[in-house]
Amino acid sequence: MIENFIDRTVQIIYNDHKRNISIQTILVRSVGDGRVKAHCYTANAPRIFTIANIIDVELIKQHA
Repeated sequence: MIENFIDRTVQIIYNDHKRNISIQTILVRSVGDGRVKAHCYTANAPRIFTIANIIDVELIKQHA
């Protein structure tokens, strides 16, 4: 569940509204109303992702 990754950096596989599949690295800011508000490192900009379109989520290991 993406809610478990708030304030964490994850990599997602995402199927956008045009049915293009991409891999995005994001910092999850908040989750609600079927959406994820995040900072997208791939685009270097804030983005909103639809939870239903997220195919997979993987935590990016952060070094101490």
